[in-house]
Amino acid sequence: MSLQFRDEEFQRAWKELDEPQLDGGWELFTETMGVQIHRLYDKETGLYEYKVFGALGGCTPELCADVYMDLMYRKHWDGYVKELYEKDFGGQTAIYWEVKYPFPLSNRDYVYIRERRDLDVDGRKIWVILARSSAETACAEKKGVLRVKDYKQSVAMESDGASGTKVFLNYFDNPGGMIPTWLVNWAAKVSCWPWSYMGMFPHEGLQEKWEELNTLSKTEKT
Repeated sequence: MSLQFRDEEFQRAWKELDEPQLDGGWELFTETMGVQIHRLYDKETGLYEYKVFGALGGCTPELCADVYMDLMYRKHWDGYVKELYEKDFGGQTAIYWEVKYPFPLSNRDYVYIRERRDLDVDGRKIWVILARSSAETACAEKKGVLRVKDYKQSVAMESDGASGTKVFLNYFDNPGGMIPTWLVNWAAKVSCWPWSYMGMFPHEGLQEKWEELNTLSKTEKT
């Protein structure tokens, strides 16, 4: 399988763990429970790109990376998922994700590629996951569902030196359609779209919860 992302994209993500890149208009949006969220206004769309810096207690970076990659677990904790699966689309592996929107808004769907690398950087173990929308993937659009064509996300994780994980997350999503930009940006704050992944690492006991769900899933398939 050909590489979907360049080496420098992974490097750029994990370097934010050491030196956050916040020049060029980034502003502190909010800070709570040790998590800082910064945003950058995009003049073309009227939307914001987000960067999140923080720590997750009670779970190792390897476990966080495994859970992050687990689409079945995402369907378990995210009530807005209507469909979510990975498959081969005409020779290219990609992920299809349909998100439920409240009436009268149309649902949105995403077709995106992602790649995970477990890196050794001068003895440091760092887990990086990159994702972005893939317009070239041969996946037909559904009637009544709007295709999100501008989506990107990157996550870098390493140990915090104790039993937790130091995390960097970068996110941009343009849902398109006739949604006022003020409503999209408000929803980002209220429903925590950019940092919703933080919610899937709730607290101590994630390992047991994840393994229990995987066991149930395997049982259902047999």
